[in-house]
Amino acid sequence: MGGYLARTHLVYGEWLRREGRRREAREQLRTAHELLSGMGAEAFAERAARELRATGEHPRKRAAQPTDALTAHELHIARLVATGATSREVGAQLFLSPRTIEAHLRSIFRKLGITSRRQLKELALPDWAGRG
Repeated sequence: MGGYLARTHLVYGEWLRREGRRREAREQLRTAHELLSGMGAEAFAERAARELRATGEHPRKRAAQPTDALTAHELHIARLVATGATSREVGAQLFLSPRTIEAHLRSIFRKLGITSRRQLKELALPDWAGRG
């Protein structure tokens, strides 16, 4: 749902800019850029950044998130585990062995600097990978 809202801000901001309503456009595009960057939708975030620059404003760079170090596959596994699914359940869903899931979890824990599934649940994982 958040992706639709962010893209709505983007499209509305683009329209406002084309109508010559730069101040209003900046507000919409700034919101779109922050939301899209925060959820990892880099292509749309860059589009919002280009539009912001066209209004004369320079968007702020998104601070690096710990989850940026994860691959899309690891992020997907982390999200499933964060919902409380066991390694066996995640493995069955992804057609991988529980042992492979455990190996991915060790890598995920190392990259995020955590040691337990409970800590994984407490992290704010992006809604979707949106990479590329």
